[in-house]
Amino acid sequence: MTLSKSVPIVRITDPDVGKQHILAAVDMGTNSLHMVVVKIDPTLPAFTIITREKETVRLGDRDIKTGNLKPEVMARTLKALRRFQQRAESLNAEQVVAVATSAMREAPNGRDFLKEIETELGLRVSLISGQEEARRIYLGVLSGMDFNEEPHIIIDIGGGSTELILGDGQEPRSLSSTKIGAVRLTSEFITTDPISNSEFDFLQAYIRGMLERPVEELQARLYLEEQPRLVGTSGTIETLAVAIAREKQGVEPSPLTGYQFKLKDLSDFVQRLRKLSYNQRLDIPGMSDKRAEIILPGALILLEAMTLLKMDSLTVCERSLREGVIVDWMLTHGFIEDRLRYQSSIRQRSTLKIAQKHHVNLDSAERIAGFVLTLFDRTQGLLHDWGLNERELLWSAAILHNCGIHISHSAHHKHSYYLIRNGELLGYTDTEVEIIANLARYHRQSAPKKKHDNYRNLPSKQHRKMVSQLSALLRLAVALDRRQVGAIAQLGCRYFPDTQQLHLILHPNAPDDPCVLELWSLDQKKVVFEEEYDVQLIPKLEAVPAALR
Repeated sequence: MTLSKSVPIVRITDPDVGKQHILAAVDMGTNSLHMVVVKIDPTLPAFTIITREKETVRLGDRDIKTGNLKPEVMARTLKALRRFQQRAESLNAEQVVAVATSAMREAPNGRDFLKEIETELGLRVSLISGQEEARRIYLGVLSGMDFNEEPHIIIDIGGGSTELILGDGQEPRSLSSTKIGAVRLTSEFITTDPISNSEFDFLQAYIRGMLERPVEELQARLYLEEQPRLVGTSGTIETLAVAIAREKQGVEPSPLTGYQFKLKDLSDFVQRLRKLSYNQRLDIPGMSDKRAEIILPGALILLEAMTLLKMDSLTVCERSLREGVIVDWMLTHGFIEDRLRYQSSIRQRSTLKIAQKHHVNLDSAERIAGFVLTLFDRTQGLLHDWGLNERELLWSAAILHNCGIHISHSAHHKHSYYLIRNGELLGYTDTEVEIIANLARYHRQSAPKKKHDNYRNLPSKQHRKMVSQLSALLRLAVALDRRQVGAIAQLGCRYFPDTQQLHLILHPNAPDDPCVLELWSLDQKKVVFEEEYDVQLIPKLEAVPAALR
């Protein structure tokens, strides 16, 4: 199934072709905040790293009883982000793109804190899912390593989660995010120093149990006879690589990207680590005080992953999520057309995958998507001022609006909301997924109301306005395919501002089809549209001239 019939893939092309851009990307991880500032040369296309910044704030150190982010941690985070902004500004960065991961996803007050960050600093942080985090890690690694079209497994060990990715330089075959991370495991399972044998054994068994399924799923995507290479990213793996290199060669690798170490070297190091106290771990060259607290669980995650994957060695890559955020920005803005071209349509392909999973009638869904985008385009600048990104969200909602029927026809719009919200749509932020789910939720029945939790909890008044206005367009589009037989071939719009009228010109597929059911459905659904836009909708059925058929 392709999009070419009714929905061209939307790409945003930068107006200043050839102009260099300075961009900052911030990754708000469970353990640390990271920022990279880069200079983008769109003629290559490529980017050069100007500087990196890091601040260990421990977002994962949450209140034990409530799971909330602690006030002192939030204060440290705001201070660090303010410093990052000032640094980016001093380097003439035109934009700071920020993402938040597992700690913010899981904290009950995480979304409230993101609103506070935007209010205090004017910085909008995108909350991304575990799979989306894995996808961007993949992009980051691809920006720094050549895969030569050979299979690579990427492991990224964070503070709150571990991502496993399989790809060969083209589309990733497997993306997973598992809730085991160095900070999480330290706080939940380690109470002794040095770690006791019983705690170590339990921790090792727990990690193995958590990794078994994602490893099996990844291995199932390997083709016969393939011998993948293992790549490791993140501070935990970089620290382990430096420690092992100093121990074996006596020097720190420079650059770290490309350095390899063996499973046996890691196993020996873990056995040594388990016998050391915190103060003794501090004496390991290159070990910071914060890393010394969490290095053993992180090392054990890597050891168990390599063992389950049957990988004898690992190659380090210093690029990861924050560089992936840069690449994703470049893709979104049309700078990358060749090696990673497939990623530019990740939103569309991810949407279609979920539609197929829930047995959506794609012929009807594509017709409705075509109708709603025509309505969007013809009324843009007249009734609304939404842009290309909102257009893509509306397309996705149109394709998926009926997926809830897979569960039950009764109240299927509510089922659609749930399935979309939890469907792991790739290429979208958490807020964008919430908007798509809300748009689908309101394609029928009542209009959006603040008493509805899903609508009230949207991040801002602007987001609620977007859902109200665009869902009203979707209602009309759904009405135009009431029989799901393609009765309406084309539609047009004529807006008369003096009389506040919008004439909807409908061209039937069959000249003798009165489209009674479509017109009836349109009459039922237009009320919400008319109230939202303060216009009168007047549908008119006009046969397509014979010369144009």
